[in-house]
Amino acid sequence: MAEFLEGLVISHLGRALAIEHAGRTIICQTRRQLGVAAVGDKVLWEQTGSDQGRVAELLPRRSVLTRPARQGKTRPVAANIDKVIVVFATEPQCDFLLIDQYLAVCENRNISAELVFNKIDLTPNSERHRIIQELTRYQDMGYTLHCVSATTGEGLTTLTNALANQTSILAGQSGVGKSSLTNALIPDKALKTNTLSEANAHGRHTTTAATLYHLPTGGDLIDSPGVAIFGLAGITEAQLAYGFREFQSFIEACQFNDCRHQKDKGCAVREAVENQVVSVTRYQRFLKLKEKMNL
Repeated sequence: MAEFLEGLVISHLGRALAIEHAGRTIICQTRRQLGVAAVGDKVLWEQTGSDQGRVAELLPRRSVLTRPARQGKTRPVAANIDKVIVVFATEPQCDFLLIDQYLAVCENRNISAELVFNKIDLTPNSERHRIIQELTRYQDMGYTLHCVSATTGEGLTTLTNALANQTSILAGQSGVGKSSLTNALIPDKALKTNTLSEANAHGRHTTTAATLYHLPTGGDLIDSPGVAIFGLAGITEAQLAYGFREFQSFIEACQFNDCRHQKDKGCAVREAVENQVVSVTRYQRFLKLKEKMNL
């Protein structure tokens, strides 16, 4: 009878999975009926050769981020995430709608979220002040804000401490500096990537694949090059509203349980917006995301 061992999925290598077990990297094939494994998944696997194996079972996930896939289905982006680090900058222009989308998903997936204002060394003081004023609303709701520069190192110590003993993933639009931030947090990233490539029998490692790295100070960081979009697929309108943290106490006071928080009679959320207790701009972005969900 085969002996099953527990492993951690650290990357996809074509159709194979790179599994970490006891400090070793094992290249594993998967059983057809397994389902789609994601980086961060814990699995049971059996050895089939030297540094080779077969994944037999996906273990239960404590959290998962998904993205839209074909035929209305979803596909996992990463599993067992504790924290999403939402990265943005002033170049490209800060996309608050995307930030709100990420935060709403995290709120519903039991995943913590923190905000990172990157490239502050390149941001004029006036623009920096304007953005931070807008971000004060998020801080008032309990979201932590880090102002950092991957280039100068400013703010990186505090961010590193926030990632300790957590499994985290960076999210944000293309061009905000996620790659340079990852390289600053994981100085030996290139060496680890080469080691992963060498472990693969075919010597190939696609740079577009999400990869889990261990941080030098403890904790894990999943690097997903390009735009790591996890969408609103699987989120209902009611969950979207709940994902706006400042709406939550008012949702309970709405006259109707199925209130859509628009023109509904007795809507406590809309009343809070009209009384300037809830941000008008955040409410308008909620309506835009709801419209986006229904396209």
